[in-house]
Amino acid sequence: MKSLHLNMFKKIKYIAVFVLLGGISVQAQVTVQSPYSRYGLGNIKGSLLPQFRAMGGVSTAVFKPNGYSTINIQNPASYASIDLTTLDMGASGGFTQLRNGNGKETSFNSTLSHVAMAFPLVKNKSALSIGILPYSELGYEYSVNEKYNATDSNTYNALYSGEGGLTKAYVGFGQQIGDYFRFGANIEYLFGNLQENGSIEIQSAPSINNRRQTKNSVGGLSFSYGAQYEIPLSSKKRITLGYSGSSPSKINTKRTFLLTQYLRSDLGEEQAAFDTLQLVENNASKLKLPLIHNFGITIQKDNNWLLGADYRMGKWSELSIDAVNQGLEDSWGFSAGAQITPDITSLGNYFKRVDYRVGFQYDKTYIRMNDQDIKQMAITFGFGFPLAQTSRFSFYKLNLTTELGRRGMITNGLIQENYINLHLGFTLNDTWFRRFKLD
Repeated sequence: MKSLHLNMFKKIKYIAVFVLLGGISVQAQVTVQSPYSRYGLGNIKGSLLPQFRAMGGVSTAVFKPNGYSTINIQNPASYASIDLTTLDMGASGGFTQLRNGNGKETSFNSTLSHVAMAFPLVKNKSALSIGILPYSELGYEYSVNEKYNATDSNTYNALYSGEGGLTKAYVGFGQQIGDYFRFGANIEYLFGNLQENGSIEIQSAPSINNRRQTKNSVGGLSFSYGAQYEIPLSSKKRITLGYSGSSPSKINTKRTFLLTQYLRSDLGEEQAAFDTLQLVENNASKLKLPLIHNFGITIQKDNNWLLGADYRMGKWSELSIDAVNQGLEDSWGFSAGAQITPDITSLGNYFKRVDYRVGFQYDKTYIRMNDQDIKQMAITFGFGFPLAQTSRFSFYKLNLTTELGRRGMITNGLIQENYINLHLGFTLNDTWFRRFKLD
């Protein structure tokens, strides 16, 4: 009994430390600085935990990459591999450098990235998962000096800003059918606020300036689903084919629109709005999400190595808010990645039990500006460090991932984003609900 209490104390200690780190990360969070987040719903984050981001995002056909349970939200069919109670928590941070023809600017932001849990229902046959993680991030602020028309020498300042984002909470189920086929689904609740501002300021002073503010408060259900099929090559080697997708759901939104007028002082300081020209509050509307497909393939030797690739496509041209099409393009992209664990059973060499991961990803995003598609690419790498076990029924792993990427190019008056994203994840496998017999 004493040993049981000691083990539980150690589990709580691990979790408490990680929650504290996550809390510090949340307090340090600043608005993401990305002018490309102005389009659509912001920067789409994806349902990937750090261990999958390290392989370039390879996940659709990943079932059980090593000798422990991991939560693969990207394809709920994989939940069937969960044979221990599993907890995964994480934090992320990133440096972003914006470059154009006139210079560059660097920013940093960090946040608690995810909390997910999974529980086996029938060992190696079915499991349930719940969790919460970001869906999109919106954050930008910039100004453009524009002319009224091509022949007019008079100009005005157009100021644009936005903040907010959407969060996804989900409940999912995965089921094994026979020896080689499995399927699963997530019921997801998307919620959050997307607020955008646009101002027109006349250069000549004094002048009356106009500002429009649009806020969408989002809250509603969506669905994702997946399937996997195994082709055994030997007792330890197998090929896995995977598919996952998201339905084109319609999400409830409440839209508020505000048009005001304001002045700036002689020192250039913005003063409070002195007149409201139009106000529409909490107008009920719909946000229509696109249909998304993911296809994947992996080949692996159990507890040793894994190679995989994913292909994805999204019908973002169908995204609409309040029945207004958002003018986006369909997206597509691919990922390739690998993981190797030299010797998972090694006792004398710790680094042989570490997971080593590497990957690459390329995407044609849903944004097109100045007759040019905005593309994004990144190389990724990471490690899975096993931590001390408290018993033969428990397992802990620390996952670290780095993404080095670029979005857009400095051509045709565009902006190039260079970024370094860092992800930290803590995975716990344990038998929290196992009944112990005491003498």
